[in-house]
Amino acid sequence: MARTFKNFVDGEWIPAESGATLENRNPADTTDLIGRFPLSGRADIRRAARSAMQGFRLWSRVPGPARGDVLRRVGDLLTARKEMLADAMTREMGKVLAETRGDVQEAIDTAYYAATEGRRLFGHTVPSELPSKWAMTYRRPIGVAGLITPFNFPLAIPTWKMFPALLCGNAVILKPSEDVPHTSHLLVETLLEAGLPPQVIQLVHGGEEAGRALVEHPDVGVISFTGSTATGSSIGETCGRMHKRLSLEMGGKNAMIVHEDADLDLALDGVLWGAFGTTGQRCTATSRLLLHRKVHDRFLARLSDAASGLVLGDGRSAKTQVGPLIHADARDKVERYVAVGQEQGAELVLGGARPRSRRLKAGWFYRPTILAGVTSKHRVAREEIFGPVLSVIRYSTMRDAIRIANAVPYGLSSSLYTQDVNLSFRAMEELDTGITYINAPTIGAEAHLPFGGIKQTGNGHREGGWEVFDFYAETKVCYVDYSGTLQRAQIDNYDD
Repeated sequence: MARTFKNFVDGEWIPAESGATLENRNPADTTDLIGRFPLSGRADIRRAARSAMQGFRLWSRVPGPARGDVLRRVGDLLTARKEMLADAMTREMGKVLAETRGDVQEAIDTAYYAATEGRRLFGHTVPSELPSKWAMTYRRPIGVAGLITPFNFPLAIPTWKMFPALLCGNAVILKPSEDVPHTSHLLVETLLEAGLPPQVIQLVHGGEEAGRALVEHPDVGVISFTGSTATGSSIGETCGRMHKRLSLEMGGKNAMIVHEDADLDLALDGVLWGAFGTTGQRCTATSRLLLHRKVHDRFLARLSDAASGLVLGDGRSAKTQVGPLIHADARDKVERYVAVGQEQGAELVLGGARPRSRRLKAGWFYRPTILAGVTSKHRVAREEIFGPVLSVIRYSTMRDAIRIANAVPYGLSSSLYTQDVNLSFRAMEELDTGITYINAPTIGAEAHLPFGGIKQTGNGHREGGWEVFDFYAETKVCYVDYSGTLQRAQIDNYDD
């Protein structure tokens, strides 16, 4: 019988107050029930927030280096459990083991990186404009951080958000995607074993109701969300009205440009990985391929041949290269976009259908798909599909390529394959994205660098790297006047 899991709230593993649950099934084999998880609501968020406020009062008084020590132990435990966690993630969300091992490694890297920042929560000491006066800043934690995370990186994204928030002295309420609750359960068990005080972390499972309640709770002072642009916009309205700090990481429609002088072997490897890795379910996925007219036909032929040989299946099999989509709605969405693309004039070069293999019938599989003859006016070139669909666009000059790449509402990641250093720097300057890769696909962010985008991809904040620690902390300015007299700053003290 499948296990029934619980929330972790107020130092206890407890069910949702309503008693309602949701099922978590393996998307590669929907007959495989992983477990039942709480379908939480407002009452559960209220209890979590009360506990988190108590945890914040305790945790915020722990010195930064000591908070870092806890995260270092978390990193050690994640390292020891890497294979177990990778297997659990693949079973839960479908991507191949090589990718879920990478997901765990990102969490490990983030833990160790955050741990070192416990001794580097720098402020500034600056000269005062007045004598016998000291001026300085330091960082203070904000309070309770609400984290709403997606399904595609079940461990990496929660830890990108959580570890910096904890390191800065905040308490955390984690509301993971209802599609991947088991990984978050395992993460919280690891945090507790590493010595994190129980009230500092709250885990509340559920769907839209729990997420909305978390965003709207008055005691949750900071929200970090990764997900769709539509949901992020709604969250932004609420947080703006309630004066909450907010970080949004939303959609992408990322272009990989292959110029006429590119190393085509390298570019081929890159687009296969960028477009069909994680079954295209990445905000950084290579969803548009811009090919110079001189290489278009031969590269497209090579790409179609290579992609046709990709092996679909359960990600825990060593032979599998492409796993399933996360659920039926995701596959239905992909099918609709492929149909729309053809209706608007795109040519179906490869895929465009569910696999016929009997062994894949029980999963949410869809064949890697390539659409050619796409233009910037086509919906498949502008809207995020979040599946294994690649739109191919022909271009003539680098000016055209940059214009086409920028002609979307999103601005997360971009890529250029060329051997021309001048074009490389031009692309880095002119592509309107938060991330640009040269001679690499649109995926591959590293844990110690900032991550995020512009336009409808985000609201200006960055995850990862050094910038994220500014998001989870307030800057406080302090003055010490030891002159013994009243000194008036911002009064004209200068002689005429």
